[in-house]
Amino acid sequence: MSDTATTSPVAGRRLLLGMLVVLTIVVVPGILVPTLMCRPADPELADLGTVPPFQLVDERGQVFTEQALRGQVTIVSFLFTRCDTICPVTTMKMAGVQEKTFDVGSKVKLVSFSVDPAYDTPERLAAYATRYRADPTRWRFVTGPADTVHALVEGPFMTSMLREPDRPNGIPNIAHGGHFLLVGPDLVIRGTYDSGDIHRLDALMHDARYLARVSL
Repeated sequence: MSDTATTSPVAGRRLLLGMLVVLTIVVVPGILVPTLMCRPADPELADLGTVPPFQLVDERGQVFTEQALRGQVTIVSFLFTRCDTICPVTTMKMAGVQEKTFDVGSKVKLVSFSVDPAYDTPERLAAYATRYRADPTRWRFVTGPADTVHALVEGPFMTSMLREPDRPNGIPNIAHGGHFLLVGPDLVIRGTYDSGDIHRLDALMHDARYLARVSL
């Protein structure tokens, strides 16, 4: 009886140690490895050029320059307030991006440039922003002299502003892209994303978060 009583605690400790070894070798990797495998890889972002100096105005009538994009990650879109085709759709998608990135706050902001700047005054853009519930601390709407806007949009922003014949209802027909741009805190354009592709929109938000994490 005394030998059994003496060796039982030792055997118990050995059993416990064996169970811990099994847990470490089998169970833990079974949890960690799939988790690491499912984690999205860090994206390889492009260098599509740098946003040059410009001076425009926002929906508040305040001066808006390239410096407003510096020091944060910026998602850029293009629209005009009289548009009743692609613009309402892309603006709703920008609103969705705003909602889904609320947790990163001022690290990721949104800017929409008008491709009909002669008509889209700050007052009209302000009303448009209100309609889509744009957060004024994160989402700006920009207009200004047509030649300045044209040079920026068709130049480094790689988007058409071609004015085609007006439609029968009088609404201008301005051919412009429905893609979004990702601009880094150093003003380098890091990617273009088709707003009509849900997977590209997911990639846009993933890339924006990544850029904010590694750059800010």
